[in-house]
Amino acid sequence: MAPPIATDIQSTIDTEIATFSGGLSVNGVAARRSMAPKMAGGIAAHASSDMFKGPGRGKPKAKRWDHKLNEESKSRKPSSLKGAITYLKNPGVINLGGGLPSSQYFPIEYIDVKVLSALHFTEQETKEPGVVKRIGKYDIEEEKGIYDLHVGLNYGQATGSAQMLRFITEHTEIIHNPPYQDWQCCMNVGSTSSLDLAYRMFVARGECILTEEYTFSTAAETVRPMGVQCVGVKMDEEGLLPSDLDRILSNWDPSAHKNAPKPWLLYTVPSGQNPTGATQSHKRRKEIYLTAQKHDLYILEDEPYFFLQMQPYTGPNAPDVPPPASHEAFIKALVPSLLSMDVDGRVMRLDSFSKVIAPGLRVGWITASEQIIERFVRHSEVCTQNPSGPSQLILFKLLEETWGHSGYLDWLISIRLEYTKRRDNICYACEKYLPQEVASWTPPMAGMFHWIKIDWQRHPSKESKSMPDTEDEIFHASIDRGALISKGSWFRAETDNPGNDMFFRTTFAAAPADKVQEAIKRFGEALRAVFHLEKATNGPGH
Repeated sequence: MAPPIATDIQSTIDTEIATFSGGLSVNGVAARRSMAPKMAGGIAAHASSDMFKGPGRGKPKAKRWDHKLNEESKSRKPSSLKGAITYLKNPGVINLGGGLPSSQYFPIEYIDVKVLSALHFTEQETKEPGVVKRIGKYDIEEEKGIYDLHVGLNYGQATGSAQMLRFITEHTEIIHNPPYQDWQCCMNVGSTSSLDLAYRMFVARGECILTEEYTFSTAAETVRPMGVQCVGVKMDEEGLLPSDLDRILSNWDPSAHKNAPKPWLLYTVPSGQNPTGATQSHKRRKEIYLTAQKHDLYILEDEPYFFLQMQPYTGPNAPDVPPPASHEAFIKALVPSLLSMDVDGRVMRLDSFSKVIAPGLRVGWITASEQIIERFVRHSEVCTQNPSGPSQLILFKLLEETWGHSGYLDWLISIRLEYTKRRDNICYACEKYLPQEVASWTPPMAGMFHWIKIDWQRHPSKESKSMPDTEDEIFHASIDRGALISKGSWFRAETDNPGNDMFFRTTFAAAPADKVQEAIKRFGEALRAVFHLEKATNGPGH
């Protein structure tokens, strides 16, 4: 990819990208909670981020997005049954209305969860000095806690439980402090589900969406059966290029896209982009946001790797990067999110516990304007309903009762350092084992993926062999040698446009360090066999 190029895009919108002070700090959570009304956390209790966030004085309100919502979304009505449940908060009400099963028939009396409690997090510490948290059926009634199986095993609201929504709302304000008043969070069953619901809210058959030219394959595979085309925006080492985004939109020709109208929805993964590993700089994100204002784009900011941002790779013998001096220093070192500069409410941010806690819990959340959250809830009520109660309970015991916001940030700092070591390991393996006559790469700054470019035109049969055929040959040569890697073509936003470059995606997330080294060695052997290169020596770069 070409090096980053600064763009000069002028917004036609008067609103400035601004950062507002006065957001919530980790140390300020307890004081705010002490002044808040007692939480109503019973069965299917209504909850909203407005109950838990700051007042947002001095911030503007979000723009309205009626012109962006599709007919399906605009026609959805509130769930009659979900709405009726809210009356259970009235004193003395006897429930004969909703279909809530009695907890006396839940055949689970308690769940014990053993979690990490130390500041230095290791798997061994979970086995030995980890703390056991018991989740009982009637902890609320017995005054042992504010969240229990009586509540968690029953139906809930689409926003998620009040107990977990409070933590998530506070976390979002601590990290992002959205610069408009009426932002809210809504929990979900993971970002893949959130993305599907967002598409169903915003796009219609025959339309197009914008995304990076190489994009998360599931994001594209979700929207294509809806009759929606993906239009790829060119990338460099910092990810999506605002100049190309502006070019596409300024010169939109419906006839070149099956008569589709000019797209207005952008899907992007700003940090550790899947599959390329690219991370948008602060300046780049500002330029993307200004371009979105200029063309009235709505942005889906998918950020599962946000907290896996790393220091630059400096070589195999570089000293370990020390942890940040404080939580504030850690937060400040993160590239600010698009949400944190969103003065219009034109960003729906997708967050997830999948990459930082565990994907099998299937719990995430979105942050968007009140209007968009309300429509999202209407969709959720008739499909996913609410995130898993047991999953929320486990997260509550870990994040709220054991770690708190301070401990959660300690955990994020810890895994960031661990993934940095993994990134360094795969980069060193590439330097050592891959033939740099044909393979090149940029060390990723975040995430879990390493993107390797192959100079396929150096293939000895390039005159008679197409790029897809060469890619397939390399893929199978690697498989034959015992290393599974992903074809770059699987991630093309525009499937009918193979492009001119060839890439392969590797991941440093799952396999142990020695196995990653061995897999890269095998991939290097496959490349040498396909390109008829000499065998490697033991030195780096050979």
